[in-house]
Amino acid sequence: MLKKEILIVLFVAFTFPEAVEAQCSMCRAVLESEEGQNTAKGINDGIVYLMAIPYILVFLVGWRVFKIMKE
Repeated sequence: MLKKEILIVLFVAFTFPEAVEAQCSMCRAVLESEEGQNTAKGINDGIVYLMAIPYILVFLVGWRVFKIMKE
C-alpha cells in the first residue's frame, strides 16, 4: 500500500512539475533582486535549521534506544 502511494506521488511530481515547484521562481526573483542579500541569507539559514532538526531528533532517539538496549 505504501509503495503504491509513493509511486503515485512520484508520478504526479514528475508529470506536473509546476505543481511541485509552487512559488519557487517567485521567491527566487524576489531574493535575487534585493541589493544586500540579507533576506536570501535569512532564508538560507532557515533552510539549514529546518534540514538539521530531523537529523538531530533521529540521532537523539537512536542514542536513547542504544542506551536502553545496552542495559
